Amino acid sequence: MDIASIIGLIGCFIIVIVGIVTGDLGFAALPNFFQRSSIFITFGGTLFVVLASYSLKDFISGLKSIILVFKIPIIDEAATIRNIIDLSNVARKEGLLSLEEAANNLEDEFLKKGILLIVDGTDPELVRAILETELACIENRHKKTIGFWDTMGAMGPAWGMIGTLIGLVNMLKNLEDASTIGPNMATALLTTLYGSLLANWICAPVASKLKSNNDSEIVLKEVMIEGLLSIQAGENPRVIEEKLKSFLSPQQRASFSEDKGEEGVASNGGGEANG
Repeated sequence: MDIASIIGLIGCFIIVIVGIVTGDLGFAALPNFFQRSSIFITFGGTLFVVLASYSLKDFISGLKSIILVFKIPIIDEAATIRNIIDLSNVARKEGLLSLEEAANNLEDEFLKKGILLIVDGTDPELVRAILETELACIENRHKKTIGFWDTMGAMGPAWGMIGTLIGLVNMLKNLEDASTIGPNMATALLTTLYGSLLANWICAPVASKLKSNNDSEIVLKEVMIEGLLSIQAGENPRVIEEKLKSFLSPQQRASFSEDKGEEGVASNGGGEANG
């Protein structure tokens, strides 16, 4: 589970509640912020207008995608680079055909597909075109989901404003009846509040997290493409390593070098012990 997302969303809720109850009325003020007609206008209007913007299948899929925010994506560029370097060593010693057996042990379908294309003797340019096309399709699917939450985030405040206008019209139409001013004004203000909460408490964080996950996955796939093409070109594993390390941040590069150094020391130590 992604603890940051959980803490962030719960923290926002707590801040709003604390802001309400720290007034003069205390916890007695909470019922004032629950208004059924405001909820109906804001959330109902937002959901239906988003439904009108998408197919039913995409709408349901978009709602379900909120679960992705609470999952930690398995994205480790350093581990992927090490895996590619190991594959390059195998290909250099035993030939490209030997990679077919290694591909069966891989969990990542994108990397496996690239290796099988190489083993089949596919032209390097065609390999790149196929993998980049699949990468573009992956990114488009992600952008569609992100766009769903961006659309909902835009519609929330808009329908909050519609509710505000409804409340104001009702209030102005019945100014002679003082008892209706309060409820109508509450509807006017609460719809704006609900719209802002929907956009800034739910939609914006979800869209931002999905964008971040998408960017990380795209970079990981680009590492795989460059690594696979380098293996196919028969480049030295050391050259491949330096090329792929350019995708890493300075901190990741330092960690990568330290981990590699520790592996080398362990390997040498094991050799001496066996000797």
